[in-house]
Amino acid sequence: MPVQNYRFTILMLATAQGLYLVSGVTFIMFAGLVGQMLADNKLLATLPIAVMTIGTASSTIPMSILMKRIGRRFGFLIGASAGVSAGALGAYAITEGSFVLFCLAALVMGIYQACTQYYRFAAVESAPMDFVSRAVSFVLLGGVISALFGPSLAVFSRDLLAPVPFAGGFAMASLISVAAMIPLSLVRIPRPMEDSNHEGARPLGVIVRQPAFIAAVLNAATSYGLMVLVMTATPLAMTACGFEMHDTGSVIQWHVLAMFVPSFFTGSLIHRFGVLTILFSGMALFIVSAVFATSGIEMLNFGVALILLGVAWNFLFVGGTTLLTEAYQPSEKAKTQGINEFIVFASAATGSFASGGLFNLSGWDAVNYGMAPFLGVTFLVTLWYAKTKRVQARAMA
Repeated sequence: MPVQNYRFTILMLATAQGLYLVSGVTFIMFAGLVGQMLADNKLLATLPIAVMTIGTASSTIPMSILMKRIGRRFGFLIGASAGVSAGALGAYAITEGSFVLFCLAALVMGIYQACTQYYRFAAVESAPMDFVSRAVSFVLLGGVISALFGPSLAVFSRDLLAPVPFAGGFAMASLISVAAMIPLSLVRIPRPMEDSNHEGARPLGVIVRQPAFIAAVLNAATSYGLMVLVMTATPLAMTACGFEMHDTGSVIQWHVLAMFVPSFFTGSLIHRFGVLTILFSGMALFIVSAVFATSGIEMLNFGVALILLGVAWNFLFVGGTTLLTEAYQPSEKAKTQGINEFIVFASAATGSFASGGLFNLSGWDAVNYGMAPFLGVTFLVTLWYAKTKRVQARAMA
């Protein structure tokens, strides 16, 4: 593919990523509060976010198979259509006061989210080999759009359908999903060619036992699971501490910026220092984030903790995605990516579901302390991968 073509593809994917995340920020900011408003059992307040991530996890493999048949672009447009439906159904559910319908809207939003996870893989497929980590980073840079406009737009639009609170925000999310179809329709994304030649393709069981696959998936899953665990509880914690919605919006805005602004340089850092250095740095940032979060309940504590949480997510997620490319051959791409996305969003679903119950039962500190065991396991597995990599390098020398 000519240089201008793959760069244009990445630009359009980054734009679509940003527009998706504007809609996604609305769900993240308001779903827990809407759940608390609609659910009879307040322990189920964050169930809609959990349902959304379950929808994502259960859709990743089917969407990978579908896109293999019909191409990336049409698969992505189907996903954006799901986003349109999810926002509209969410607004309707709130006006009807139906917690069940709102959970259904979140489930449909999960399908949209599942499709968007393949934007970065489409960028990888479009770019030269020496541009892979930077292609992933540049697609994630679309998140800067959502960080700059998402929280403010969500706060602005939440009362557009007054006197029903929050419904306007979800109606706006539906319109933003319509806009996301525009950049997706402007590009010709290469159709995955994995199944054009099955010769040499290994069974999935062989692929998933590789140290590179295990370390890649665990880092990406940890990044999403822990980020969702803390971010989902943040609006609940800040509301409980007496902060206004615009304060929560500001913290989420800085958090989303911190998730995606590092993508300006994460790919280059991986290229220069290696993926392991970035992964270990991300783990350390998760720990520092928890320290700030548990040291007070001032605006500064929430703000700094969520900024560090965002950077930590970026390092582990970009690093894990880059590392995953070592684990599969071209003929194994679809099934490897599909199982990766399933595991990542199963982890995110677990984090989002646990978040509300953990917060309501044990408080904000417990949410942050809950990150420790998962980081410990991820650290040990990544060390194991590094050791096996060194052994393989010596054997080939």
